[in-house]
Amino acid sequence: MPSPTPLTFSSHDFQPRCFALVPCAGVGERAGVVGPKQYHPVAGQSVVARTLAALALVPRLDATLVVLSPTDAVFEQHVPGFEGGRAWVARVGGASRAESVANGLEELLARGAQPHDWVLVHDAARCLIQPEWVNRLIDECQDDEVGGLLALPVADTLKASQPGSNGEPRIQGTVDRVAKWSAQTPQMFRLGLLRPALIAALSDPEAAAAITDEASAIEALGHSPRLVLGAFENFKLTWPGDFALAERLLATRPAR
Repeated sequence: MPSPTPLTFSSHDFQPRCFALVPCAGVGERAGVVGPKQYHPVAGQSVVARTLAALALVPRLDATLVVLSPTDAVFEQHVPGFEGGRAWVARVGGASRAESVANGLEELLARGAQPHDWVLVHDAARCLIQPEWVNRLIDECQDDEVGGLLALPVADTLKASQPGSNGEPRIQGTVDRVAKWSAQTPQMFRLGLLRPALIAALSDPEAAAAITDEASAIEALGHSPRLVLGAFENFKLTWPGDFALAERLLATRPAR
């Protein structure tokens, strides 16, 4: 696929733009499906194809960059028609999500994005994302000093575990769920803040292990990202049963 023409900016163009970045270089080992889970079909389309189709319905996103593994030779087969001025692909994925996102940010800079622009990082495996949820995140974060993410208050009782005598998981104690939120994506931060946050985290292997999402990298710099109400349906396809649940939920949605 030919590379799209990089964006150009005039000297008077100071209005921040919004870019989506979709890390898509993982293997999905917990999903229990053959091959990377982002290419597994859900209701007739690959997981990532559904994700990208939803993001394409958000006009406020100037472009969506998909970050693939350097050895990925099947993306175009699973996502036919992902092309044009707003659809970008870069095979610069790293060994971890943080590396893939950091490399994707460098790619955005090379294509004309600016430090003051917003980047919305979204999991390829959250294929039930709805455009209105993305718009809500942009609305609530576009004037925020830090940025934020979609999330849900935790409703279930939380248990900490410990291994039993035979290695089986047993309860160690109950975790207070008050003021606990379950992080989702997209996570929206300015490129000029997220890039140094990830670089700092990746420079220290011990710190890098604690960076499980973009918000945690921002937190490590001492910032407090905003929590924006997400939706139950915006779950990440992780376990084998998630694929069947996603198909059932998609069957209840009206056609767009």
